[in-house]
Amino acid sequence: ASRCLPPLLARMPNIKIFSGSSHQDLSQKIADRLGLELGKVVTKKFSNQETFVEIGESVRGEDVYIVQSGCGEINDNLMELLIMINACKIASASRVTAVIPCFPYARQDKKDKSRAPISAKLVANMLSVAGADHIITMDLHASQIQGFFDIPVDNLYAEPAVLKWIKENIVEWKNCTIVSPDAGGAKRVTSIADRLNVDFALIHKERKKASEVDRMVLVGDVKDRVAILVDDMADTCGTICHAADK
Repeated sequence: ASRCLPPLLARMPNIKIFSGSSHQDLSQKIADRLGLELGKVVTKKFSNQETFVEIGESVRGEDVYIVQSGCGEINDNLMELLIMINACKIASASRVTAVIPCFPYARQDKKDKSRAPISAKLVANMLSVAGADHIITMDLHASQIQGFFDIPVDNLYAEPAVLKWIKENIVEWKNCTIVSPDAGGAKRVTSIADRLNVDFALIHKERKKASEVDRMVLVGDVKDRVAILVDDMADTCGTICHAADK
């Protein structure tokens, strides 16, 4: 019977995938790619806004994957993920993997002020205590977040897909400059620029507030070239828009 299964499922036959509320389309595409159906789960809120989750099928002895991103209603999505992990764990799942494409609170990865919290570490602790055995995430805002966990963390990179998209969709990509909207993304853009064998530039920004850019200075040459802005996070897109104006 295993010969009829896709190669991955032949090696890992007891997989079940459940979707949180944050990105059900992505969860469905993952399930379709694996030739599986999404697991049954009911999520709702009580009148006092408490989150309720009920796993609608047996997960005993199963290898469970829960897909839930840290975007949109981030606090609700995080709480829902924690409850789903715990519900599967106490229902005797053999392993629970949290698939979190956008890791919540990733910006708060260090103590940059005297009484500032390291919220990314707190989230890591919460996921572990809830019962997660493995974390899969993508392009962590700060790679050191992997060290906040005592369980395995796979930090996947979008760079191969970005390179493929640039080559297929930008006709003059050989005459481009890869630009980072801030100094923190310099390593990211230099890696892409090296792979494409093109130049790179970066923009130094000064902030008055966390979500408000005060002044931006371009470091590098983009005159008469196609400027490709690359960043890992975009909330209000203010930084990207200011960088494009530069």
